[in-house]
Amino acid sequence: MAQVFQLSFYLAAPFWALMILAPAWSWTHRIISSPLVAAPTAALYLVLVVPRLADLLPVVTSPSLEKLQAAMADGAAATVVWAHIIAFDLFVGRWMYLESRRRGIHPLVMAPVLIVTILFAPIGFLVFLVVRVIRREAPVGSRA
Repeated sequence: MAQVFQLSFYLAAPFWALMILAPAWSWTHRIISSPLVAAPTAALYLVLVVPRLADLLPVVTSPSLEKLQAAMADGAAATVVWAHIIAFDLFVGRWMYLESRRRGIHPLVMAPVLIVTILFAPIGFLVFLVVRVIRREAPVGSRA
């Protein structure tokens, strides 16, 4: 299960690398423009969830801290949660990248925001919302 856990990140890592290290490359925009970039990790999630559906359904339909703690003690369930996190973090990061390009936010501003998003997605998302507001309020001549 440890290899599958790592695989979920490796499926997403090339897309993060493109957005952070080669944001202005024309192929980056072409690749990241597809919502399918998150599909490999989402497909891995599907493969992990289906055989465990009977165990996971009670945790998500009637959530409680106790149920989640018990489920997370199982490496397979933790891997399911990790794949879920990785897939949606990438999808949010993809949106942030595309939105930043559309708004003309400089890649050097976005690189640390995307890195924070990889590590702590909700914080990275909030930071990006602040950057968007600042960018919107910046004088036209100062836009990068």
